[in-house]
Order: sequence, then C-alpha cells, then structure tokens
Amino acid sequence: MSTLIKTYSEMLKHRSFEDRYEYLRLRSTVGLATFGFDRWINQQFYRSTQWKSVRNTVISRDLGLDLGVEGYEIYDRVIIHHMNPMTPEDIDEGLEDILEPEFLICTSHRTHNAIHYGDAKLLAKPFVARQPGDTSLW
Repeated sequence: MSTLIKTYSEMLKHRSFEDRYEYLRLRSTVGLATFGFDRWINQQFYRSTQWKSVRNTVISRDLGLDLGVEGYEIYDRVIIHHMNPMTPEDIDEGLEDILEPEFLICTSHRTHNAIHYGDAKLLAKPFVARQPGDTSLW
C-alpha cells in the first residue's frame, strides 16, 4: 500500500462531497494496468464470504450514500472503494487492510471512475428541490 494511507476517519473531517472526492482522488489514467492478466485474483476475492460480509458492513455504515454524504443517494449498484488501491500481492499475502472498513467507502460507479481517473465532470450533481418562482422561460 501507499505511504500516504487514506482512512475513513480522516475522510470524515472533510464535510462536503467535493472535499471528500478531492481527498480520495487518485489521478490515474484510463488504460493504466492494475490487475491486468491477474484480474481473476481480485474477482475471486470479491466473491469471498469475507468480502461480502465487510461490504455489507460498509454499506450499512455509510447508509448506501455516495462517499457517505447525505443527499447523494446511490440508486444503482453500490461500489465499495478501497481508499488505498490493492494489488494482487495484497490478496495473495492475505493483507488484513483490504478487509478493514477503515480503508473502505461506498461510491457510485460514476464517483468511483472520477476518483480513479481524476475527472470531476463525472461526478453527480446534488439534487436541488424545486421552489415556486425559481424558474424562468428560456
């Protein structure tokens, strides 16, 4: 894992969705090899009983909210993001951190991609309730 370990406790100090995104952003690029031919390793990991249990714990803790922020409900598939990217070696060696909720957060698919590829344009916009008189004709 990286020397700059990101934690859920530290992330909670960032109140806004945008600040949490900036804290988690990895600034990677599309096509950068992660698991590559070893993709079967993480897919096997994500089917494990241990992963499914911790996944449910994290979803419950974050109330199924994107980055755990009120007003950012996730209406499709919830992705549990490893704040500190894991490697095939982490899985092979049984590194406990990859199952530690302190290093995991709920995200939507769009937010997960934005975190990995550093593109804030991918982020969902917060819901704004309509008010009488807040519209004008085009």
